[in-house]
Amino acid sequence: MIILGKQLYFPDVKTANQDGILAVGGDLSAERLILAYKSGIFPWYNEGEPVIWYSPDPRMVLFPEELKVSKSMRLLLKKNIFSITYNQNFSEVIHQCKIIDRKDQPGTWITDDMEKAYNQLHHLGYAKSVEVWQEKQLVGGLYGIDLGNIFCGESMFSKTSNASKAAFIYLSQKLADERYKLIDCQVYNKHLASLGAREIPRKEFIKILSSTYQT
Repeated sequence: MIILGKQLYFPDVKTANQDGILAVGGDLSAERLILAYKSGIFPWYNEGEPVIWYSPDPRMVLFPEELKVSKSMRLLLKKNIFSITYNQNFSEVIHQCKIIDRKDQPGTWITDDMEKAYNQLHHLGYAKSVEVWQEKQLVGGLYGIDLGNIFCGESMFSKTSNASKAAFIYLSQKLADERYKLIDCQVYNKHLASLGAREIPRKEFIKILSSTYQT
């Protein structure tokens, strides 16, 4: 296991263990986070733990042109129940992702330090959000890191049925129009698989990244 220090460095993703863990330690500076995402790496840890860096194999992704929208969801969206905006309230979206109750986990992995770090990335133009509104109330959304032609999804929340799904559909359609290569969904998620996301080998994911970014 590689222990990171102050040096701005990550080991080759091929050295990650079977759980996708690549390294431990380091910090959440903007420079390190940007290097991580451009290298196919992301942080994922709990409060009280050192930062744990992951690069799983396989990798869950959505190619925007492969988005699947069910007939019932299309009908729902046509009713204009939701109003959707892009990158208008990042700080509230990440905060809601942090505090929302989730049935499948006891707590949150978005620590105070992580919330602060991603708000800093937002100010630098890297971290962006989708907001879903209903009757002027924020009822859902998602956020992630925008690398220019790849969007690295981080977390989403929903206070009402289908709100997070509406956010993901909106983002996927927007990125398809802008010719983004893919949305990184990190690890398998049944909810996202129903929308067309699928697993690909890590080496294929890294190849797509390296075609644009030299890390």
